[in-house]
Amino acid sequence: MWLRLLLSVVCLTVARMAASGGDEAALLAFKAGLSNGGSALASWNSSTGFCSWEGVACTRGRSRNPPRVVALSLPKMGLAGTLSAAIGNLTFLQAIELTFNWLHGDVPASLGRLRRLRYMSLGYNSLSGEIPSNLTSCVALEQLFLDSNNLSGRVPLELGNALTRLWLLRLKNNSFTGPVPESLANASLLSYLSLANNQFDGAIPPGLAGLAGLWHLDLSVNKLRGALPLSLYNLSSLRMFHVEGNRLHGTIPADIGSKFPAMKDLSFANNRFTGGVPPSISNLTNLTSLQLSINRFTGLVPRDLGRMYRLQYLYMPHNMLQADDTQGWEFITSLANCSQLLQLSLSDNAFAGQLPSSLVNLSSTLQYLYLGDCGISGRIPQDISNLAGLSILDFANTSICGVIPDSIGKLANLVELGLYRTRLSGLIPGALGNLTRLNRIIAYSSNLEGPIPASLGNLRNLYLLDLAGNYRLNGSIPKEILLTSLSSLLDLSYNSLSGPLPSEVGNLVNLNQLFLSGNRLSGRIPDTIGNCLVLESLMLDNNRFEGSIPQSLQNIKGLQLLNLTNNKLSDTIPQGLSDITALQELYLAHNNLSGHIPASLQRLTLLFAFDASFNDLQGEVPNKGVFRNLTAISVTGNSKLCGGIPQLHLAPCSTLPLSKSRADARSKSLIISLTTTGVVLLFLVSATVTIWKLKKGRKSQTPLAAVEEHFQRVSYHALLRGTNGFSESNLLGKGRYGSVYKCMLEDEDTPVAVKIFNLQQSGSLKSFQAECEALRRLRHRSLIKIITCCSSIDNQGQDFKALVMDIMPNGSLDDWLHPKFSSPTPPIVHCDIKPSNILLAEDMSARVGDFGISRILLESANKTRENSNSTIGIRGSIGYVAPEYGEGSPISTLGDVYSLGILLLELFTGRRPTDDMFKESLDLHTFSEAALPDRYLEIVDPTIWLHNDVDDKVTRSRVQECLTSVIGIGISCSKQQPRERMPIRDAAMEMHAIRDSNLVSPVLLRWNMKEKEKLTR
Repeated sequence: MWLRLLLSVVCLTVARMAASGGDEAALLAFKAGLSNGGSALASWNSSTGFCSWEGVACTRGRSRNPPRVVALSLPKMGLAGTLSAAIGNLTFLQAIELTFNWLHGDVPASLGRLRRLRYMSLGYNSLSGEIPSNLTSCVALEQLFLDSNNLSGRVPLELGNALTRLWLLRLKNNSFTGPVPESLANASLLSYLSLANNQFDGAIPPGLAGLAGLWHLDLSVNKLRGALPLSLYNLSSLRMFHVEGNRLHGTIPADIGSKFPAMKDLSFANNRFTGGVPPSISNLTNLTSLQLSINRFTGLVPRDLGRMYRLQYLYMPHNMLQADDTQGWEFITSLANCSQLLQLSLSDNAFAGQLPSSLVNLSSTLQYLYLGDCGISGRIPQDISNLAGLSILDFANTSICGVIPDSIGKLANLVELGLYRTRLSGLIPGALGNLTRLNRIIAYSSNLEGPIPASLGNLRNLYLLDLAGNYRLNGSIPKEILLTSLSSLLDLSYNSLSGPLPSEVGNLVNLNQLFLSGNRLSGRIPDTIGNCLVLESLMLDNNRFEGSIPQSLQNIKGLQLLNLTNNKLSDTIPQGLSDITALQELYLAHNNLSGHIPASLQRLTLLFAFDASFNDLQGEVPNKGVFRNLTAISVTGNSKLCGGIPQLHLAPCSTLPLSKSRADARSKSLIISLTTTGVVLLFLVSATVTIWKLKKGRKSQTPLAAVEEHFQRVSYHALLRGTNGFSESNLLGKGRYGSVYKCMLEDEDTPVAVKIFNLQQSGSLKSFQAECEALRRLRHRSLIKIITCCSSIDNQGQDFKALVMDIMPNGSLDDWLHPKFSSPTPPIVHCDIKPSNILLAEDMSARVGDFGISRILLESANKTRENSNSTIGIRGSIGYVAPEYGEGSPISTLGDVYSLGILLLELFTGRRPTDDMFKESLDLHTFSEAALPDRYLEIVDPTIWLHNDVDDKVTRSRVQECLTSVIGIGISCSKQQPRERMPIRDAAMEMHAIRDSNLVSPVLLRWNMKEKEKLTR
């Protein structure tokens, strides 16, 4: 018996020693799995007991009970490598803390053996894979941190049923998918739940409302949809509730003010909530942050918001909230009670009327004030200086007028000033130079005037200065503002600046983009510009620069865009430009350059656009690199050039030199100069037709001459009188190449539209000629009809070009989509189909306009008949232009099919392709495609359903079928690859079929544009 007892004691001792040795072995295996243990694990060796190793905690060892590891804590130790499965052998482990390291690989399934584990924190690593399903065996677990990893897959459905002691669960910043497990409602002790920044989808489980102790609930930035369960508003213990960045809809309950007495941080932002903001929300007096941004809230802002006196952050932008001079602005006065207010954003709403004077009574702690993108008017208050804590002040895209008050110079903490697209006028106050913390001034497209203050040179932290499009800004460029701190952008384009470009431009050694286009700058371009070594874009076009192109430009190896068009530059094109290896676009047109086109430019593998038209160049045109692509180059207007690719139709260099008379004859047989217009023939016929005409000795007819055959030309003075001196009151719109005016010609009863071309803008002359050619060849009920043209001299002795067309009294499709509160014709590629180029006649029928960059296709073969010897750059507008054009592909009808697809999607979703929501891989096409076939109602323009007839089930079903079909056409037409797009004939047939099948449906009256105007007022 004693022997048996002795053997039992020996066996037990050996077992305990083995267990203790097993813990040491498990720790060493953990260390072995790391590629980098850093200095933290230097103590982990056999010279000392493992319980003294850094980060290890053990039980107290006794004679019968050797020490066991109960905690492993190594946060922020720089550990790298995988997490060894041997960690599951530490069966006494109660806490593991490994956050903020570089661990990768899977979460070991062996962790499921740790039944004593109460605390697990593996957050802020790079762990991947799924949560092991047997983690539910850790029945003692109270806190689980897996934040900010690369974990994916579904969360175990039984997690909440098994971990009944769990009170904290953090899974945010991963890639989890599937529904939020309903079993979490059974984790009755749960008080902190964060699932933010994942890809959870489906509805929010209503059962979460049974977690009576829940005080932190963060479900933001997922794909959750449906209505927010009303039962969640019964969680009276909630202090933090975030659901922003989902697809939730519904309204906020009217009695929300009595639901969350402890609430401090509440966010409904970036969803699809509708209705008004309930006045009772002002009763949530513990709130410090309220976020309602990017929804569809309407009506007035509760006037007593200031009752939330602890409020620090209030965000309401991108809604349809209202205010005007009669009511709605009272909440601003009330917010003066919020003495801790830090950030206030109200931009992009339906606010109108005078900016309330009580704005200056807001807290002096206010740091951010966003009031842009709405209809507010009035002046910036002189007492704006009361808001001494402001670091960001934004009035952009408003009707704010008057002068910028000098008192703004007292906002010593100001970092960013946004005043672009306003009606501000007068001088830029020199007091801005006092704001030494300022790093961004954005004030383009306003009415500012006078000189740029030299005091801006005091802004040593300024990295972005944009004053473009203030046409009355004049004087010289102060050398003081050419600061070394400028690194992002200096844009002074399209002003009336004059004089030389200071040599101090070389100070801009950190600048990425320099835009000085459209001024009256003169003199030589300083050689010091070569010091701007990190420039990516340099725009000096449409000025009066003269002399040589600086050789020093070759130092700017990263330069991608160089535009020197429309200056008075002379001498040769520098060979050194070929050293700018990053160069993608080079524009040198309309200068006095001579000599050869450097053959070395062929080596620029990234160059996709080259324009040297209308110079005095001579010799052989290179035929490699960019010069192999007709659509990428233009050398028109250089009569002494020869060779190049055959499509340029230049004389072979082997036949030169010819006698002067023979050279003139050959030039005239290809390019005919008109004495009355000075317009060079832009539409060259095919090589076969050209040879035939040469044999017959006939001259080609210019686009303008063809127009003259059909119509009697109108004089400049007739247009001047008919537009009342081109008065602003008759201005219908502006475009890239000119402006359109309403004109009443003498002896005519109806007005016409006159498109006046801005010949100072590069490419405008080519656009005029292209439109003449396109419109003389085309007659179709859906195209703008040309009446006549004008090619003359204005009162200042400058060339004047204009087209007279039918007026479209209902504006463009773009105006209606985005309000501010088989054919006898030859095939044509428009190249710029978008809503603003679709005009609406009196009967609301559509007309396609603006053929300035169109191309007519030859009926034989699938080649383009070019308006000039080449085309330059990407054709069309951002968001609508076919993606293959950006890769240098030739134009084709499939490019217009792409634009049609985007137009259809914009028409029925109400979203522009350039909407701010479209970033990275998300665009209008993928946004729409993801919604079909079942979720299309989530993307269609909500005003469709405002028509009262859609309550009828049959009608609604027909509308749904119509929407699904037409959105499907838009998706098919706008596919990335041209070969995958629906042919235009098929698209037309399908749209006709949809129209015909729904013609009797009264809801289609919604798409009468006049109806839309009523709905959006």
